[in-house]
Amino acid sequence: MSDDGFNMSLRKYLKRVGVTSQQAIEEATRSARDAGKAAPVEARMVLTIDGKEVNVVEGQITLGENE
Repeated sequence: MSDDGFNMSLRKYLKRVGVTSQQAIEEATRSARDAGKAAPVEARMVLTIDGKEVNVVEGQITLGENE
């Protein structure tokens, strides 16, 4: 595969990851707020390639404007 083909494939995949991840995060945080949770929620994203965990990103997502 050419570098251009690889880059296009990677960008398409990352776009899909970004869109679906944002939708899932919005739904989960909306549910947390609806349940009365005010503190930040813990988030963890795991990247697995060919069954091998290659990267983990962890962080907090605030639910309110004052946090």
